[in-house]
Amino acid sequence: MDDPFGLDGSVAVVTGAGAGLGRAEALGLAAAGARLVLNDLPGDAVNAVAAEIAAAGGAAVVCAGDIGEWTTGEALLAAALDAYGRLDVVVNNAGVLRDRMVFSMSADDWDLVLRVHLRGHFVTTRIATAHWRERSKQTGAPVAGRIVNTSSEAFLLGPPGQPNYAAAKAGIVALTASTARGCARYGVRANAICPRARTAMTADLMGPAPDAGYDPFAPEHVAPLVTYLAGPAARRINGEVFVVHGGMVAVLAPPTVRAAFHTDGGRSWTPAALNGVLEKLFPNDDPAVGFVCEETLPLAAEPVREQ
Repeated sequence: MDDPFGLDGSVAVVTGAGAGLGRAEALGLAAAGARLVLNDLPGDAVNAVAAEIAAAGGAAVVCAGDIGEWTTGEALLAAALDAYGRLDVVVNNAGVLRDRMVFSMSADDWDLVLRVHLRGHFVTTRIATAHWRERSKQTGAPVAGRIVNTSSEAFLLGPPGQPNYAAAKAGIVALTASTARGCARYGVRANAICPRARTAMTADLMGPAPDAGYDPFAPEHVAPLVTYLAGPAARRINGEVFVVHGGMVAVLAPPTVRAAFHTDGGRSWTPAALNGVLEKLFPNDDPAVGFVCEETLPLAAEPVREQ
């Protein structure tokens, strides 16, 4: 591929491709030249996206199924190999919400969200990376595998009504980092995005789109970053986490150490000694804050100015 920003010849799997972010990402990848395998639950929506790609001159096949099922992950790889003979990109996007406060959340609500988000990301990642590792060993050279995972700023903020969602999205960041470190030697690059997008899943949070004009939370604004991370120019980028919406992209820094304390001579701490140092660090801290990061909240796309 001569174009560092093009995807001609690449094959990409996109999960949750029937609507919202997944649809926008699939259309963006197809416009860049990728051939698509689209996954969502069975229904007309994902078939309509495939038809839309075909109508624009692209190539897309549908492999419907529950992304939390191991067999769905296997079917996605098989569909890519059967239709196109290769797999190069996995974009994990499928998700679901079951919002409750932690003290009123059912086990089923917890399990469903973790299953679709975190297990779903793992299933495709596990199957794709095993395929790429084997391909690298057979050829004796690195592959150019790309994984783009979908996390959320919820993992930074700990929304009170989303303990399941926040935990799943934090797990996705950890999965991304581990995948990036473990598979870099084979030529695989794994990164995560935290998109702000107005979709069916976020409709209650973000409300309706503007009647006219620019919508900074349109899912289409997220697609260019996904396309870039899927392409050859992003070979230097691995294990990173991005916040993206509108015309704004931010790269998150890893967590830092706030403070460290040591006893004299390496002796064990006592509760009284710990209190002596920690009460200075937490003199009047709001107990509702804790380990959260709100620095991304002021990030906003610049308004579109008339030319």
